[in-house]
Amino acid sequence: MTEIVREKIEIAVADAASPTMGAYLARPAEPGDHPGVLVGFELFGLTSYVRDVADRVAAEGYVAIAPDFYHRAAPGTELDSTEEGRQRGFTLLETVTREGALADLEAARKALTDHGATGKAGMIGLSFGGHLAYFAATRLDLAAVAVFYGGWLTTTDIPLGRPEPTVTLTGDITGRVLYLVGDADHAVPAEHHREIGSRLAEAGVRHEVVVYPDTPHGFFCHVRDTYREGPADDAWRRTRELFATELR
Repeated sequence: MTEIVREKIEIAVADAASPTMGAYLARPAEPGDHPGVLVGFELFGLTSYVRDVADRVAAEGYVAIAPDFYHRAAPGTELDSTEEGRQRGFTLLETVTREGALADLEAARKALTDHGATGKAGMIGLSFGGHLAYFAATRLDLAAVAVFYGGWLTTTDIPLGRPEPTVTLTGDITGRVLYLVGDADHAVPAEHHREIGSRLAEAGVRHEVVVYPDTPHGFFCHVRDTYREGPADDAWRRTRELFATELR
């Protein structure tokens, strides 16, 4: 694996209310041509698990940036995966508007280049971050996005999905989409991921929807009891192949 360096950075954002956004940066130690990858966090914030995912991406030879999308309401938030943490996370999700998320994503995409990323860029998103990644694919020039069980894409239940469900923006996607979900996912029922797949197909987006049998939401998170080694390993293999094919 590639040796990496890590640091906390501040990113300028076009938002008078919160002109800078904290982020975690992981990148290869050796100079060279390294594409960029954004990492979208779960509702628990920019936790050690999310930073670990960024490290794994960087170790594959990419410049990885995980932005703090809660920077306007509660910068630096790292919640425990408890019921109290989940409830706080749901409260914070209500502060992430589509307008604010776009400003953050655009700023983070520029930061990839500012910190040495070259060529194409992609994004990996986890749960709420999967929604962010899907939305980013409709608004930014991203060559590939890996969406891990992104929820609320077919509804208007959260501000990021308003005024119209994010899935209705699918026709604006220009890159390739990998959508990964378990068939026992309480947050993404079958009718939701079927609709996502249908929308991608109708729009002519290059994509793959992978549904893992007997697999719950959060199967990729190795620090929680929802972790499932088989699906997690397969999902990571597919993500690596996606980025290697589309970003190189």
